[in-house]
Amino acid sequence: MSNLTIRAMEREDWAETAELIHASLNYWYATKGSGPKLLGDPVNTQLHCKVNEDLDPGLCLLAVTDSGRIAACCFHHPRPTHVSLGIMACHPNYFGSGAAKLLLDRIATFAREEGKPLRLVSSAMNLDSFSLYNRWGFTPYALFQDMYLEVPVNGLDAPLIEGVSVRDGRPEDAKAMAELEFELSGIQREQDFRYLLANEAGVWHVSVVEGANGLDGFLCSITDPGCSLVGPGAARTDNQAAGLLRRVLDHEPGRKRVWLVPSEHRELVDTCYSWGARNCEMHLAQVIGEAQPLSGVIFPTFMPETW
Repeated sequence: MSNLTIRAMEREDWAETAELIHASLNYWYATKGSGPKLLGDPVNTQLHCKVNEDLDPGLCLLAVTDSGRIAACCFHHPRPTHVSLGIMACHPNYFGSGAAKLLLDRIATFAREEGKPLRLVSSAMNLDSFSLYNRWGFTPYALFQDMYLEVPVNGLDAPLIEGVSVRDGRPEDAKAMAELEFELSGIQREQDFRYLLANEAGVWHVSVVEGANGLDGFLCSITDPGCSLVGPGAARTDNQAAGLLRRVLDHEPGRKRVWLVPSEHRELVDTCYSWGARNCEMHLAQVIGEAQPLSGVIFPTFMPETW
């Protein structure tokens, strides 16, 4: 096996990094009998490179062989309250090479030197990755179920959520969104919300719910060939979360949408089932260090994953 070194991703690495992510995820799902999940052209996966570079230039790390091949990649995101471990992927040709461990060690060391918790959201079904993170010291503290729905072209055939008024987000909402998320989950990432609300790429959408005393919820989504995920988001109540999710699902009808729901929120889960949503995976929120117990409803995602 080639020696491995770590360096930052450059613009000319996007194509190879995107193909690595595409191959890694599809290979894992295929070996588990569910077939590949990323069915589009690998070029679409460059979206992950672009968004993460927009948010945190130079913070995608690559494990590179002595022949110059990229064996693994990992995005990470320092924020005022924590460091987030984003997408980590290893090319199938380099499974077992130690590439992922090398990257994780570098980022865990960085978080420790910063004196901040290191957080991630990872698949509960991938025992290899769970074991890697668990051995490294990550502790699960929240369970989410991945739900998906092929939204009919005419929108959902279901009543609107009573008592919840949803509007489109505006750039001036970023501060209130950050304050609400900090209250409910203990993390702060206003810069991410400013990026999403600015929507320079024309692919993001943000919905918000206002209450008597200010913002009570928000939910972000993306419409791009490379991603159909809903999130991030947060809301004080299940009813508000359902209203936000309903707005997002109706925003781009005729598309498959995927979102992560906190499993303990039975009312919200049942509402999703009533729309015809189904489960496709499970994810765990994990941390090295301290994590505030979650309150309200949190919609994490991993694109962009600074959670």
